[in-house]
Amino acid sequence: MINTGTATAPARNRLLQNRLNRLFEETFGQFAAQTPVSEESGAFTAWTPPCDIYETDKNIVIKMELPEVQTENVSVTFDNNVLTINGVRKAEEVKGQSYHRSERSYGQFLRSFTLPPFVDTKNIAAEFKEGMLLVTLPKVEEAKAKQIEVKVRGPENAPVLPAATG
Repeated sequence: MINTGTATAPARNRLLQNRLNRLFEETFGQFAAQTPVSEESGAFTAWTPPCDIYETDKNIVIKMELPEVQTENVSVTFDNNVLTINGVRKAEEVKGQSYHRSERSYGQFLRSFTLPPFVDTKNIAAEFKEGMLLVTLPKVEEAKAKQIEVKVRGPENAPVLPAATG
């Protein structure tokens, strides 16, 4: 049987692809795969922590995952109707370690959110617990849903008279 070498071709292709990926990542860093993480143009950071934004009757809530980020390295600010969350996740440096793979991102992060006009900006609260940041944005009283009574009128805008009982 003649050995054509096709059995090793996929392995060589994977090796080449891995080397090209590593070269691309080392050259361009995490910026290559990211889009701006802020509503302001040109804002790029080393990593983007994921977040959920949901609404209740009384609040809008931003819940952001910040694993391995220390409380003192997180800042929440509000300026010009924009809520900004920024900080840094620092990599552990342990002597004698030799990584085989490092996929987690470290460094500075920045997320900015333009707030709707019905947020009570004087009562914004932020809580950081077990790697989760919870920012509560209360709604102003006027923005909360209200029940509106619907009045029924008869023909020609005349009030409907109660039915006669007999």
